[in-house]
Amino acid sequence: MAGYKGSNINPKKFEKRQIKIILAVLPLALFMLLPIIFIFCHAFKPMDELFAFPPKFLVTRPTLDNFTKLFKASAMSGIPMSRYVFNSLIVTVVVVLGSIFLSTASGFALSKLKFKLKNTILEVNNMALMFVPVAVMIPRYLTINVLGLTDTYLAHILPLLAMPVSLFLVKQFIDQVPDALIEAAYIDGATDLRVYFKIILPMIKPAIATSAILAFQQVWVNVESSNLYVSNEGVKTLAFYMNTLIAANNTVAGQGVAAAAALIMFVPNLVLFIILQNSIMNTMAHSGMK
Repeated sequence: MAGYKGSNINPKKFEKRQIKIILAVLPLALFMLLPIIFIFCHAFKPMDELFAFPPKFLVTRPTLDNFTKLFKASAMSGIPMSRYVFNSLIVTVVVVLGSIFLSTASGFALSKLKFKLKNTILEVNNMALMFVPVAVMIPRYLTINVLGLTDTYLAHILPLLAMPVSLFLVKQFIDQVPDALIEAAYIDGATDLRVYFKIILPMIKPAIATSAILAFQQVWVNVESSNLYVSNEGVKTLAFYMNTLIAANNTVAGQGVAAAAALIMFVPNLVLFIILQNSIMNTMAHSGMK
């Protein structure tokens, strides 16, 4: 047993056996990287390179003119861009935090607690995974309208708080927490709330990070709420404003503005993924284990 080193699936140090894996994965990684490189290059291309034939993948003479035109276009609008940024930040922070709390608390209840209709609720959540946003667009609008939440921040927040995908992933991850550990906490006098905060949350950090990214991606680029539930320009989000600029500049001369706007909306998703990528990989690696 002294010489046993485990499976060495993920060794801490570099080993020669990893070379063949790297050579096999590297072409796929580079291929997946191409769209990201194109988005960055496209935003910094001058006008002649945007419409060059044959098209150029990489930028040869990078310029900030596209961003300058974007900010000039935003300065001409009645509401400054900073207002839309503020609205998006408020909505995004509340949705991400609220979605994480709902997913983790519900996942804990469905995984470890015993109550009536537990399996039924879980099946309802699994059924919700099959519905695309378009299928529930009218019921959402009717609900927001009946509650009198139009033209408010809650119109952005409430439709996005419940995330069936996050609940499913978190519940599967909580299933791996040993029941003996939770039972020992109950024997020591811990309540359900204390078990949730002191045991469950620290042990499912990878799943929480994955849920945070899923929630962020959903709310950051969401334009449905601004289109359907909000008519007050002062309450609309940055995603809606950027899409408005892209539509208004959907001409030959406005392609640079559209490219710059697309990059601005893409960068926060990329940064958040880079920061939390290790947690996401851990979630995917353990989601099928018991």
